[in-house]
Amino acid sequence: MKLTSANINVMVKACRKASKILIRDFGEIENLQVSLKGPGDYVSAADKKVEKILIDELQKARPNYSILSEEIGEINNDESFKWIIDPIDGTSNFLHGIPHFAISIGLEHNKEIICGIIYDPIKDEMFTAEKGNGSYINNQRMRVSARSKLKDCMIFTGGPRYDSTCKELCLKEYNKFSSEILTPIRKLGSASLDLAYVAAGRCDGFWQRDLNYWDIAAGIILVKEAGGFITDFGGNNEYLQNKTIVVTNSKINKEMTDILTS
Repeated sequence: MKLTSANINVMVKACRKASKILIRDFGEIENLQVSLKGPGDYVSAADKKVEKILIDELQKARPNYSILSEEIGEINNDESFKWIIDPIDGTSNFLHGIPHFAISIGLEHNKEIICGIIYDPIKDEMFTAEKGNGSYINNQRMRVSARSKLKDCMIFTGGPRYDSTCKELCLKEYNKFSSEILTPIRKLGSASLDLAYVAAGRCDGFWQRDLNYWDIAAGIILVKEAGGFITDFGGNNEYLQNKTIVVTNSKINKEMTDILTS
């Protein structure tokens, strides 16, 4: 089975078209133009080209929908429907020739994500999900893992940036988890793929502070439709407002939030 709704088809087409730019430029890393966007935060020419293709394709198919995208900000139209776009999640990996980054698109309806797509163009892995219709990787159904003991789990995280105001707190949280699990914590550099990997059962849990909406929008529906949990550090549903997120299979959410609040 695969997802074939009109909105999913629009998203897949946009990702496929934009990915051609990414694949081409990834093969010519030394020729990329890079500008400084902020401390430790770079945006490549590829980011901008990919974003333009995505927006053009999405607007052509759904001209009345609003858009929130990492590089250009907001395009305000019909506020009941909004595309949430991250043209390259894992830009630093991309710029350093590390083949772990993704295009991420979520579709919000009345403030709720109803479908999402995360596409890894180098591995040609397309993660898709739609409310009520499940999560899929390349048209194969995904489910979160069934591991129930935190010590046996694979856990991902990211950050903090060098200028983060909560760096010490993040490092304390990292140390707490390091003492609770047998497998070293992974930091792979792409939050959207981290969420997709939880949905696919490749890892069991993920936590991070200070992520942006476009980093997680598509992943939210992927994880939920795969049977996983998403909360803030306190185990509540305020992860967007509080900018703390815990993403897990259905077994270890409490163990993780207990560590984060202890």
